[in-house]
Amino acid sequence: MEKRIFGIILTILGIVGLIMAANDFINTGGNARDVKTIAVYGILGAVFFFAGIGLIRSTKDVKGRGEEVS
Repeated sequence: MEKRIFGIILTILGIVGLIMAANDFINTGGNARDVKTIAVYGILGAVFFFAGIGLIRSTKDVKGRGEEVS
């Protein structure tokens, strides 16, 4: 259960990072785009997002003590 919660937190952080990257990409005017900031937000957001999704998908549901739900 703890792994699934950690996966949800990572996924949410990834979504926030991707939104911040998109926001910086859209709202910068003219030639003043800060490419480093957009790249860092985008790459970290994608890594967190896919790590969280992978953790959620690979974790099995547990019904009780040691019993797996199929």
